Amino acid sequence: MTQASKQLLSVVVPVYNERAGLVSFHESLLDVLRQLPMEFEIIYCDDGSLDGSIGLLHELSEKQPQLRVLRLSRNFGKELATTAGIHEAKGDAVVTLDADGQHPVELIPQFVAKWQQGAKVVVGVRTEKRRAGLLKRAGSKFFWGTFSKLSGLKIVPGSSDYRLIDRAVQKEFVRMTERNRITRGLIDWLGYKREYVYYRENSRVHGAATYSLPKLIKLAVDSAISLSISPLYITAYIGAVVLPLSVLLGVGMSINALLGDPMNLHATGGAYLMVFVLFLVGIILVSQGIIGLYLSHIHTETQNRPLYVVDRAESRGVSWGE
Repeated sequence: MTQASKQLLSVVVPVYNERAGLVSFHESLLDVLRQLPMEFEIIYCDDGSLDGSIGLLHELSEKQPQLRVLRLSRNFGKELATTAGIHEAKGDAVVTLDADGQHPVELIPQFVAKWQQGAKVVVGVRTEKRRAGLLKRAGSKFFWGTFSKLSGLKIVPGSSDYRLIDRAVQKEFVRMTERNRITRGLIDWLGYKREYVYYRENSRVHGAATYSLPKLIKLAVDSAISLSISPLYITAYIGAVVLPLSVLLGVGMSINALLGDPMNLHATGGAYLMVFVLFLVGIILVSQGIIGLYLSHIHTETQNRPLYVVDRAESRGVSWGE
């Protein structure tokens, strides 16, 4: 980490059709950043906006030398827009947040303070809104619980894209080249010492949320698939139960028939047929499970992630490589 006088904070903001509230958001962000005892740069990454956001961003950049604008050739989605901004960041630390104003910019100093105290990753954790319905709260709790178990990562429920990462984390993030990506998931996968900042999400003042229910469902599915191979094992687990169960049923029914039906099952040909079908289903599921095992290895290899990530190396108490 460089000296405080030379520290640079990069703020990455993906933008998609946010023209209506962009000026007020930018002014609020500037007010906060100017209070920090460090230099800063703001990187707006326009994700193919159709409402004139890019023109407004160019106007703002002419007045603000610390502002940089990236314009993607089309709409690639928030995850890739955020990735592009992180790749372009030059700071000792990088903050990512949304342009819709729902992430409270006034908390950035808290993120920076925790980073300066030694945290390599500072995660913004969204507390549940009081007005959120029972179904939404239950769905959120189920998602985070399932996601944590599938991914094998310790993820705090409500963790958001509002976060800060150290330069060392950014360098490792840039090395990750998989295309179907969830930014927060990749950062969580990298590990490192982390701290948390809890916040209550602001109400959206301008425009409407760009994430519809189908997009949220897709995000949840992509998160599970990109960070876990557990779903590939589901059929194997089911087959491992169905196959021996069908064998036990078949053997038990056959012995019972040979002994003169002492259990009074009165099994007909249809019952034997059902057990045979269950046996075949078990074989199919186990076979698919074996294929899933091979696919899991292919999936892991094609992700091309680092084999490991070194946080710090020491010899006789002296560290190097930071």
